[in-house]
Amino acid sequence: MINDSINIKAQTEVFDVVIVGSGAGGGMAAYTLSRAGVKVCVLEAGQNFDPADPKNITQLKWPYESPRRGASTTRPFGDFDAAYGGWDIDGQPYTRKSGTTFDWFRSQMVGGRTNHWGRISLRFGPDDFKRASIDGLGDDWPIGYDDMKPYYDRVEKLIGVFGTNEGLRNDPDGQFLPPPKPRLHELMIMKANKKIGIPTYPSRMAMLTQKINDERGKCFYCGQCGRACMAYADFSSSSVLIKPALATGNTTLITHAMAREVVTDPTTGLATGVSYVNTLNLQEYTVKGKVVVLAASAGETARLLLNSKSSRFSHGLANSSGVVGKYLNDSTGASRSGIIPALFDRKRYNEDGVGGMHIYTPWWLDNKKLDFPRGYHIEYGGGMGMPGYGFGWGIEGMNGKAEFSKNGKAKAAGGYGSSLKEDYARYYGASIGMSGRGEPVVREDNYCEIDPNTVDKYGIPVLRFHYKWSDYEIKQAKHMQDTFEEIIHAMGGIPNGKKPGPETNYGLAEPGKIIHEVGTARMGNDPKTSVLNSNCQAHDVKNLFVADAAPFVSQGDKNATLTILALSLRTSEYILDQRKKGNI
Repeated sequence: MINDSINIKAQTEVFDVVIVGSGAGGGMAAYTLSRAGVKVCVLEAGQNFDPADPKNITQLKWPYESPRRGASTTRPFGDFDAAYGGWDIDGQPYTRKSGTTFDWFRSQMVGGRTNHWGRISLRFGPDDFKRASIDGLGDDWPIGYDDMKPYYDRVEKLIGVFGTNEGLRNDPDGQFLPPPKPRLHELMIMKANKKIGIPTYPSRMAMLTQKINDERGKCFYCGQCGRACMAYADFSSSSVLIKPALATGNTTLITHAMAREVVTDPTTGLATGVSYVNTLNLQEYTVKGKVVVLAASAGETARLLLNSKSSRFSHGLANSSGVVGKYLNDSTGASRSGIIPALFDRKRYNEDGVGGMHIYTPWWLDNKKLDFPRGYHIEYGGGMGMPGYGFGWGIEGMNGKAEFSKNGKAKAAGGYGSSLKEDYARYYGASIGMSGRGEPVVREDNYCEIDPNTVDKYGIPVLRFHYKWSDYEIKQAKHMQDTFEEIIHAMGGIPNGKKPGPETNYGLAEPGKIIHEVGTARMGNDPKTSVLNSNCQAHDVKNLFVADAAPFVSQGDKNATLTILALSLRTSEYILDQRKKGNI
């Protein structure tokens, strides 16, 4: 059942479980619990979203079909992207402490960020859970890879992930569908990387290269997964988890419900429900539940806990340790592009493939021999996608080396008419790009807190961020740039523009820009230094759980979503076990 403005205040039902958030973690919790017969209520701050609904379909449309020609004036990645939200949302500010930077991306829609993510699905490996034991930096997780492996197996079978088993120790094998074949630029990257000793493998991504059930179609290689798939061939929580959860009849979904705080019993301290503001009528309501699961994203979960103050929890709910909001960390990121003269004047054919890379490079070096302690993986782009005007043209684009047209005249970027058409024909499909996504070293002094002076348009106090990269991350970005340039040269290519240097931290993206933030409610065995136990259950409140990326102790050099899904499945089954035993 879906409700936009249900009057929960007048409703007497007490749900078995109330879940805040419908993304990867919230969707998996709703799916798992409702299929076990549990009565679930899901609160979602944004609107309902089904990529197969005709009013939402943006696949297979041209830029000129948008009033803004596909520009990002309405949505953060362009009009046709399945992202309702962004880094800045009108009336919903966040602040930063002086001298620091953090950009917070929020996706307010059923399914959250899973509607438009890159769908890169990498397992954390054995080392990722025990980094402190390896290099003495940060903390170990209270669980290890062996605890997570069966849940990774089940999640991959459920959502569908393609890839190949390569026997890599810290990039573990999985339950994979066949990967798509590499395209021409990817074959060239693989050849160049083999020559310089950089391993390259088929990507591991959540798109269906084979049909796995009657509810979802097979990928038809339009290359537009960021628009969300009308055939449900890519994984989104909205279509793969929330939709079947609703079909059980055990899930009530309330959209336009901006959670304000977790309500607790003043005598027992147990959670009794969640109060929220209906974003359509600005009225406040409360939904009651025997168990509360927070899955609103690492930042929003911290905000909810810190705003849930009472005489019993004066510093915020589940915060006797004082670490709610602390140990926030986002993936590092740096990128480079180049142009490959061998690909000029390419023959045109359809090579769209899946929406993203067909190959990737996992971390391949020993950090003990380097001047930074954590690794990164490399994501590759290129090929004959939708043309982007101006890319790789002119003397500046050729890094000081003039490119000449067929009539022998030096070319500059720009132009129109026949000159523009000639440029497109010559350079189309000749550019490549690569991005590193790496692990930072987690620090207590990277955190979010409640800003005492600012509220959003719903009257809810907002987050204030404090975040700085350390020398470790800057040195890692330098290594990325050196590697990117080496790969481009090995391909016989020419890097675009000036190589990023120390004045820009070697092109290291500002914190938050990679949209992989984790931490803020870390798990651990000691209640004095952690918020949750190894089952993502609050030390201070036994019927309160967290099912997003907030429990992460560290980031890993992997994307977080697959681990969010696996952790949420594990936590949900623990909730079922504890309910059966009468402990919650």
